[in-house]
Amino acid sequence: MSNAPHYKSNLRDVFFNSFEYLEVQKKYQAVAPYAAMAESEAKDIMKTFEAFACAELGSSFVDSDRMPLTLDDKGNVTLPPSLTAGIRAFYDGGWAGLDIPERLSGIGAAATVYWSAFEAGSGANPCVALYVSMNSMVARVIDAFGTEKQKKLFVQPMLDLHWGGTMVLTEPDAGSDVGAGRTKAKQIKDDLYEIEGVKRFITSGDYDYPENIVHLVLARPEGAVPGTKGLSLFVVPKFWVNDDGTLGERNGVVATGIEKKMGIKGSATCEMTFGAQKPARGYLVGNAHDGIRQMFMMIEHARMAVGVKSMATLSTAYLNALDYAKIRIQGPHLTKMTDKASPRVRIIEHPDVRRMLMDLKCHSEGMRALCLFTASTRDEAEVAKFKGDKEQHEKWEGLNDLLLPLVKGYCSDRSYALLGDALQIFGGSGYCQDYPLEQYLRDQKIDTLYEGTTHIQSLDLLFRKILKDQGKCLTRLLERAQSAAVAKTGEGSLDLARTHLATALAELQKLLFALQGKLKENVLHAGLQGNKVLHAVAEVVIGWLLIDHASLSLHKLPSANSEDKFFYQGKIASAQHFCCEFLPKIGLQRRLVEASDLRITQLSEESF
Repeated sequence: MSNAPHYKSNLRDVFFNSFEYLEVQKKYQAVAPYAAMAESEAKDIMKTFEAFACAELGSSFVDSDRMPLTLDDKGNVTLPPSLTAGIRAFYDGGWAGLDIPERLSGIGAAATVYWSAFEAGSGANPCVALYVSMNSMVARVIDAFGTEKQKKLFVQPMLDLHWGGTMVLTEPDAGSDVGAGRTKAKQIKDDLYEIEGVKRFITSGDYDYPENIVHLVLARPEGAVPGTKGLSLFVVPKFWVNDDGTLGERNGVVATGIEKKMGIKGSATCEMTFGAQKPARGYLVGNAHDGIRQMFMMIEHARMAVGVKSMATLSTAYLNALDYAKIRIQGPHLTKMTDKASPRVRIIEHPDVRRMLMDLKCHSEGMRALCLFTASTRDEAEVAKFKGDKEQHEKWEGLNDLLLPLVKGYCSDRSYALLGDALQIFGGSGYCQDYPLEQYLRDQKIDTLYEGTTHIQSLDLLFRKILKDQGKCLTRLLERAQSAAVAKTGEGSLDLARTHLATALAELQKLLFALQGKLKENVLHAGLQGNKVLHAVAEVVIGWLLIDHASLSLHKLPSANSEDKFFYQGKIASAQHFCCEFLPKIGLQRRLVEASDLRITQLSEESF
């Protein structure tokens, strides 16, 4: 791989989403709690961070993959020097405060600004993004739920001194079944407990940059009921923090293994052992036995991060493939295949390459639209909360909850499949380490697996987000899509796309109705068909957003400069391609759901 930066951002599309379509500068960046940041400041932050991510974070992308982490006999993990340098540069640049409220000495940027920056960071180097994002996530959970003493000992020191942070859920025998966890918590006095057990797949479990690491651990207090309801959340630091804020002795939590992984190898995914050699002391968070609810604040943030990371990887893969297709010369034009003397052409002139490029373009832009629209619902919720408007706050919170499984589940699942097409454009060269595509594939695959697998996201969407409120929130969302589908705007170039969206909406409604009937027969149908619901809902929402983008672009075209004309024409092409090539497939998904039966659930194991 060359020394040129691998990461290619699409800042123009980020700006389009944020400031032309969502118009965040008009909606909520001029009002509390985001009044301190105007449009010009937000754009400057995005531009500066994008350049920083490309140069400083992207430079250790290859080292993160090629240089192994080491674990000593005391449970200390050492990172490659360039990766540590990237983490230090992030903190030295003051970027850690971007999503931190001003009352905690942060910048207090809106979610749309933060997630735009996260796209650049995770696209340039997902390992660095994981390390630094855990810091603020853990601090914010303790700030939200901790006692005053816990906040004093951990929140500001984490933010000011850049301590590490982890979310510690998974156990070797439990996997995604968090409620099956067996890690124990024994009360010593008041909110002080000793934790005993082994956890696995713990992101950033140990590493050598911070002087302390704060673990948020789910464990079961003695006598607690089985399942998730019996789990409580505990703050367990690597080094004990004394009452005066100084660091004390090493606590009894130790990294006892580093997972050997397919990708994101620079991210220290550790086995963590609590209380084996010495007691692992920790505080019960907020002195309340409410672990799952408290941890879900962090889980939801992490799920958003995973979806944005997937989108970022797909976007840079597309832009790398596009650059390669413009310079790689191979074969004659398809119309001149029989002419032996015909000139060789760049592969972007081959129809199949153009098809793959457009598949990548419309999906990466569609996923970005989905992610930033979801971020905007978080901003709307925070503004409503600040104003004391409970009804609007609950409305936007509900919409954000509905969209999260789409962001995490759909973006991660489809990105992995589409990254194969990006690699395909490079031909055999894409399979080699000369180009970043093979690492993109390996680094991204984990996104479909952690923070809830794709099917867990599907079941969450179906049972907790759609059926739980009888589809009311989904109906409100799809009404917005319906308005775009039937809009009479005189935009002839979007008529066919709108027709496909209208048809897809009708097919989705039939699909959901059919599945509802199947579920009355047997809940196992949800296991067989749930992923189809996730994909169908996500694609209808993306189709609607892309049509909205295209409509706005059509209106801006007449007065656009030459560079923007190409951009807006590309936005129109993305909507046309996505709606015409992908939305018709929802009809097939509907027919498959209607025909669903349980034969494979009844097949004997020996027949597999």
